[in-house]
Amino acid sequence: MASLSFILICCILLIISPNILIKAQQPYIRKWNTNCSIRNASTSVLGYACNGVNQTCQAYLTFRSKPPYNTVVSISNLLNANSTQLSQLNSVSETFTFGTGETVLVPARCSCLGQFYQANATYVIQSGDTPFLIANDTFGGLSTCHAIQAERSNLTVNIYPGSRLTVPLRCACPTEKQAAAGVRYLLSYLITWGQYISTISAKFGTDTGLTLEANELSEQDSNIYPFTTLLVPLSNPPSRSQTIAPPPPPATPPPPSSSAPGGGATSGNDHKWVYMIVGVLGGVALTFAIGLCVFWFFFLKRKKMTPPMISSASQSFEATEKPGDKKLDVDEESEFMESLSNIAQSLKVYKFDELKSATKDFSPNCLIKGSVYQGTINGDLVAIKKMHGDVSNEIQLLNTIHHHNLICLSGVCFSDGHWYLVYEFAVNGALSDWIYYNALSSNKSLNWMQRIQIALDVANGLDYLHSYTTPPYVYKNLESSNILLDSDFRAKITNFDLARSAEGQEGHFAMTRHIVGTRGYMSPEYLENGLISTKLDVYGFGVLLLEIVTGKHVSDLCEKVNRNLSEVLCDVLVEENTDKNEKLTDFVDHRLQGNYPLQLAMTVVKLIDGCLDKDPSARPDMNEVSQCLSRILTTSQATDLSLTISVQGR
Repeated sequence: MASLSFILICCILLIISPNILIKAQQPYIRKWNTNCSIRNASTSVLGYACNGVNQTCQAYLTFRSKPPYNTVVSISNLLNANSTQLSQLNSVSETFTFGTGETVLVPARCSCLGQFYQANATYVIQSGDTPFLIANDTFGGLSTCHAIQAERSNLTVNIYPGSRLTVPLRCACPTEKQAAAGVRYLLSYLITWGQYISTISAKFGTDTGLTLEANELSEQDSNIYPFTTLLVPLSNPPSRSQTIAPPPPPATPPPPSSSAPGGGATSGNDHKWVYMIVGVLGGVALTFAIGLCVFWFFFLKRKKMTPPMISSASQSFEATEKPGDKKLDVDEESEFMESLSNIAQSLKVYKFDELKSATKDFSPNCLIKGSVYQGTINGDLVAIKKMHGDVSNEIQLLNTIHHHNLICLSGVCFSDGHWYLVYEFAVNGALSDWIYYNALSSNKSLNWMQRIQIALDVANGLDYLHSYTTPPYVYKNLESSNILLDSDFRAKITNFDLARSAEGQEGHFAMTRHIVGTRGYMSPEYLENGLISTKLDVYGFGVLLLEIVTGKHVSDLCEKVNRNLSEVLCDVLVEENTDKNEKLTDFVDHRLQGNYPLQLAMTVVKLIDGCLDKDPSARPDMNEVSQCLSRILTTSQATDLSLTISVQGR
């Protein structure tokens, strides 16, 4: 009998526990963020639990600006946010500088990773940094030392300057209960000195009770502390007007003079009583009006709202569709499409069913690589890339640039939290499939002129980005797998997710602490100091051209000379070298079997050496590179033609 009772209790718990979890709120962190030895997840030191309706959602953060993080660009780089969206959310330009201590609203794509929600930022560790200082000083409390340590638990015990660190930012998605109450977003608000839950709630037009409940607090237990986050439930996105402190009240006018005629003091006292009565009656009337509005808004609106459907025990571990889920997805898609219409009006917006049909329901047979699928739309081959997160920068850039050596974006689709970008199809795939020699690509090879033509195409595409777009752009993502080849083996640059504007000082200069890219292709000044300029792409192009000529991957070349690419060229370039032709033959891809002009090959090696110069100012610009490669190609064609005529004459 006891065993039967135990089994019955377990069944009841299994039935109700998923619903308890999805209705549960997030515990407020209190002072636990100052004790880095705490590991108890119930304190929320590791992040907010994944108990929301959706695994991914739009969320918002606040950040207190301070140098050097006091501009739209620097804050966006630090928090891995979209600078355009951040500027629009705060109603400022993308070049705006915030005052020190000013509250900045930050859009964030919040995702459930493991047991906790987070939005990831990447930070380059500086001298003197500790997890505590990074979390509470640099990021102002948007992360915790516990979460940072958990992210890097499989690395070294200590942290070292120059290393890149993933910083989990604190965010969350609404629970089922919150969604039913009309909450669509959660704001991770950074608390500062002298603030109270009631004033923070009023600032964003939120009921204090909802905020208390969201953080598992009560009126009797409502203490909050600076450098911690408070979840503020929102029905609408926040705005800058809610973050700006109201102006001080006007000065109180001086009391009337007691020497006034007609009774003086007695008359003034009578007036005071009249003012007090009018004030009390006015306050009562105003309170009644506000109460009536609150009653209408919350009570009647909730009464009209359909209660959420609770899944049964048999469905609790499956992806069931609830009315709340569908509504949030529709709203989210509507918001994304509305933002898309502002930046990409000329793009076709596909229906998801069209893309499913084009790819045979995203069949593995249509998968090209990663998350890119081959599809057929109206008889034309297309490449469909499935993406997640903010892709507005890439869409905006590809919608404004038009060059035959840059991939063409023909349309987009948004469905179920994912973006689908539809590109022109490059029949011959990635350059990486053709230049590296291995067993899989043994039957693939490019001749000398094909290689120079491809290099010229890439140089022309980069020159267009650097010199003919407004503002100029740095591509930042140069590697052989991001160069696609069409049916004529002409190159097209793809994957613009890292591309960024290079407006700024002379030479199109900018800086970042968010170092991203492929190891080996990144220039020394970018790796060491976060320096971004068009010369970053010139360095990457030098690496790519080196791979094209040698047929070897940069990692193999670096390993050969202990990661110093300049040494790869030494044997070939040394003037005193009497066996220069022999060294050059060993240097160039053996699959070419000497079918190239030696003098022109040496010119290419010298061009590579110039692109790889450690001093960015000493590198040529892409226009110079294009002109040099154009001359090499023309001379190669003339040499090939003369050799053909000579052979035929014999």
